[in-house]
Amino acid sequence: MLCLGLMSGTSADGVDAVLARFQGAPDRPEWQLLSHHHSPYPAALRDELVRIGQGEPRPAAALLDLAEAVTEHQALAARGADPDQRASLIGCHGQTLWHRPPSSTRRGASWQLLQAPLLARLLVRPVVHDFRAADLALGGQGAPLVPRADAALIGPGDGWRGVLNLGGIANLTLIPPRSGPQRREPVFGWDCGPANSLIDLAMEQFSDGQQLFDRDGAMAAAGRCDNDVIQRWLQEPYFQLSPPKSTGRECFGQEDLRRRLHELGAVPTVDAVATLTGFTAAVVAQDLDRLRADRNVHLLELLVAGGGCRNPVLMKELQRRCRGLAVRASDQIGLAAEAREALVFALLAWWHHRGHPGNAPAITGATREACLGVRVAPA
Repeated sequence: MLCLGLMSGTSADGVDAVLARFQGAPDRPEWQLLSHHHSPYPAALRDELVRIGQGEPRPAAALLDLAEAVTEHQALAARGADPDQRASLIGCHGQTLWHRPPSSTRRGASWQLLQAPLLARLLVRPVVHDFRAADLALGGQGAPLVPRADAALIGPGDGWRGVLNLGGIANLTLIPPRSGPQRREPVFGWDCGPANSLIDLAMEQFSDGQQLFDRDGAMAAAGRCDNDVIQRWLQEPYFQLSPPKSTGRECFGQEDLRRRLHELGAVPTVDAVATLTGFTAAVVAQDLDRLRADRNVHLLELLVAGGGCRNPVLMKELQRRCRGLAVRASDQIGLAAEAREALVFALLAWWHHRGHPGNAPAITGATREACLGVRVAPA
């Protein structure tokens, strides 16, 4: 079955679309990535999404216009990946505006901006969307949804295999080995903390809007990382939480950056970017250290996807802080780093079609597995 996957993440830099073929057993499907297309958001649209994602209020009429603009851009990306309309089903995550994990006093909720019936009409094919809702209704975090799909797409190795996505937020998947005493352990994963979100915001601020990210890690490479500050930041409450846990720009956005820059003091901008880059790597390394101590999980390799894997300074920091662990881009095993999350939502749509569960209680904390998503047929 040919499915189209559409994903726009926390970075809000645009929409990734993939066309993929799936067949066989849902847990270990045969799959083929046929095409990938990235459609950047216009600057004004990206800026509005980032601002709202950080809590800036907007009137209802503006949010309605924004939902329509996001939906039209999803359709544009879809046509780029599938110009001949070969896909029979579309899986679309939508654009997250706000994510509220569950707490002891309040259920979780998450808002992915999309007009799914309009998208189905524009593309003249059924759309599966609202993937987080069922997991949230079952008491789960609603995110991350990628780990179970990672396990199906990548499969086990000779030892524990980690998959790290470095988008706006860093999230981690742990896949148990194919053999040995730990082979029956569940797949698990969580949101570690900020990946590119703080770095990108800092670059935009320091360049007066001329640079939206640290290309090739050039700014970080020119600076000096303040490890004393990083060690203090690692003691903050979110980084002390045990999984399941999830987060987003509502926690690691402009206000958080402002606080961290204030704590850094009057340092050169290159040092600030270097410290934020080191912080991203240190958050992941701390989680992996705890994993070894608490669950006796020793990774053999860490496969990195998302835009952050194109930052050589960030990759070098990961390699240094993860104590000799083999760190490499997911491209090296045939999974294109920029296409991975869109491929996941193509798979989740196929799973919905097959009635196969897409979440996992060990990952999100939901009370049970569930088939994820809501299907909308074109009007």
